[in-house]
Amino acid sequence: MTLKVSGRGRVPPFIVMDVLRDANARAVSGKDVLHLEVGQPSTPAPAGVIAAARAALERDVLGYTDALGLPALRAAIAAYYRSRYGVTIEPARIVVTTGSSAGFVLASLAAFEPGDKVAICFPGYPAYRNILTALDLVPVELTAGADERYQVTLERLRAQGQGVDGLIIASPANPTGTMIPAAALAAIARHCRTAGIRLISDEIYHGIAYGAPAATALAFDPQAIVVNSFSKYFSMTGWRVGWMVVPDDMARAVECLAQNLYVSPPSLSQHAAIAAFDCLPELDANVARYAENRALLVRELPAAGFDRLAPSDGAFYLYADVAHRTNDSEEFCRRLLRETGVALTPGTDFDPRRGRATVRFCYAGSPAVVAEAARRLKAWCG
Repeated sequence: MTLKVSGRGRVPPFIVMDVLRDANARAVSGKDVLHLEVGQPSTPAPAGVIAAARAALERDVLGYTDALGLPALRAAIAAYYRSRYGVTIEPARIVVTTGSSAGFVLASLAAFEPGDKVAICFPGYPAYRNILTALDLVPVELTAGADERYQVTLERLRAQGQGVDGLIIASPANPTGTMIPAAALAAIARHCRTAGIRLISDEIYHGIAYGAPAATALAFDPQAIVVNSFSKYFSMTGWRVGWMVVPDDMARAVECLAQNLYVSPPSLSQHAAIAAFDCLPELDANVARYAENRALLVRELPAAGFDRLAPSDGAFYLYADVAHRTNDSEEFCRRLLRETGVALTPGTDFDPRRGRATVRFCYAGSPAVVAEAARRLKAWCG
């Protein structure tokens, strides 16, 4: 007898990981690869974080922590909100998670019932819709175009009408790098409260901005759920540690879910993360390097035929409309990798319908790698 396999696992693959697999196979064959596909810093964790991890290895048994995280780390995160945003958050509302990925799972389980509808922006991070689908929630597509800076707008949300239980926003966003201005974010937060829509704000790229800093949803709605991470600005991707800020009345439910699903976040990563808040000058130097890479690509990509770029306000991405070059971005990226060694992400990861005409550049690598990639692209498209 054939045993049952749950349909929850029938979600699309994360295509960027397929690109990375192909890029790694090329590297194993002895050919060079310029990685502009995977969205992670190329810099190591800050020196203070590494020193704190070494110290923890020597002095601590590194057993389980509280499911909500080390009290010292939760206090440090609360202090960070006071200093960076001028927002007072009680440590009791902070939940340390195994990366932001666990945060989105916990938020979805704690905030919604099976069958609830959650609005998400297209183009957007693919794990939003895939996590929702796997948890028997219904993703509702809010399509945003270039004229809307590829972001959710109040008008678009109102046009959706009734029946939406939640909204996930991201500012700065993946894949576009665009941000929601503070006034627009405040208006969206007010609408969500009035309409009974649970707002979940993905703030994992906060700290990486090239103009005005990103505003936190917590400045406008204390009932919002915020998900953040040490992966991007803090350059700790593989350490798998992030955090959530949840409303008071949701904290116990999230704690019970976390106890049963994860027991606790990685102890070593938590001890190390406490030191991250003392490393801001080093981290801001990383952002300055991203800004240099961004400026180079904005200057050079149009000469390679990539002249339809989303305004990258933050994060470390450029999103390019390549409809004038291809209607199959996946094959376009495969060919580009094969012929130039430059690895990009096809837009189908972020927008299943319109993404066949878009690609994403990640410029978190070294300036030398980004400059060489631009040179090869110009030669290839010449």
